[in-house]
Order: sequence, then structure tokens, then C-alpha cells
Amino acid sequence: MFFISIPVWWLFEGLNLRTQNWLYLGREHFSDLEYFIYASICFSTVIPAVFGSAELINSFKWIRGIKGGPRISSSIRSVRIIIFIGIITLSLLFIWPQYFYVFLWLSVFLILDSINYLRGNRSLVSFTDIRDWRPLISLALGCLMCGFFWEMWNYLAYPKWIYHTPGVEFFYIFEMPLIGYLGYIPFSFELFAFYHMLGRGSAKKGAPYYFLSDY
Repeated sequence: MFFISIPVWWLFEGLNLRTQNWLYLGREHFSDLEYFIYASICFSTVIPAVFGSAELINSFKWIRGIKGGPRISSSIRSVRIIIFIGIITLSLLFIWPQYFYVFLWLSVFLILDSINYLRGNRSLVSFTDIRDWRPLISLALGCLMCGFFWEMWNYLAYPKWIYHTPGVEFFYIFEMPLIGYLGYIPFSFELFAFYHMLGRGSAKKGAPYYFLSDY
């Protein structure tokens, strides 16, 4: 998980070159090599932290007691439509990043989770097809918990990150606008999709997989 987490977050750093939603104060104090090494060490903790937190949330009885939910079909036609929506939203992000930057936290998930399903990897759409939203709820709450602590620790840190989120820059909690925390929810789904695409060997059907191993 640590090794997979590094390239996954560097991909989001690459997308941020287009959206410019966050930047790092103090970056100038490091050489390019130093920055790459230190940043990669930090980035390696993202997936383990989110999945570990999701496991914690999943251990509560109230989560296990959730029954049913809206159905999102995993038929081939539905999955292809989801991929198409993902491609459209990702294209909008690149064409008009000042308006559609929010799709950074959704488009990648729509594409990768659907591809995972078509390839026989673990996917969240396979859970929603049977109306089981517990994995998604555990991921979402686990990532929100991580996000709160990440933002709290960042607030008085230096170097640190700050945000530029046009249209929602109000009601801040630490450096993050309150509404910005919603981005952690689809971000957790993207991490799940990335992990089960890149770590396919441990995600085959019948094998235990990291986070929510009881499902």
C-alpha cells in the first residue's frame, strides 16, 4: 500500500498543475531532489491511513447493521456509461479548470472503478449493484477522519499547503473551506479504485484484500 500510494498522489499533483487548487508554502527551501524524496515519503502514508481508518469505521456495529440502499447497476451498459461520464468530467476539468476543478475528485474514480469491474478486479460498483453501501460509507468516513487530522496538523506547520478553490472560499476549518471537505469522500473512492487496479494481484476474487476484509 505504501508503494502504491506514492505514484497515486503524484498523479493528483500532476492534475493540480492544471487546476492550481493547492500550493505549498516553503517549497523553495528544498532542492528538486529533496522535495521529491520528502514528498514521496509523505505521500506513501495516504492509502494506508485511509484504508486503516476505513477498517476502524467498518468495525462499528452500526455500520454492519446498515441494510440496503439505492442500486447502481453494474451491467456492461451501465459501466460503459459511467466510464463515458468519467471521461467527459475529466475533459471538462482540463478545458475549464476554474469552473470544473471539483471533478478532480470524481472523474478518475468513475473511470478506474468501472475498468476494475470490467477486468474482474474489486470495484465499488459491484457493491452498489447489490445495494450494499457499507464499503463506501466506511471509506468516506475514514477519509473524512484522515482529512480532519491532515488539515489540523497542516494548519500551524511550515512548510504547509494552502488552497485556492474559486466559489467556495468561506467558512474555513483550518486552511480548508468547509465545503472542501466533501472532496475527501470521492477521493477515498479514487484511492480504492487505484489500489485495486495497481495491486491487482492481491485483489482477485476469493483473496483477502486490504480494508473491509470481512466482505
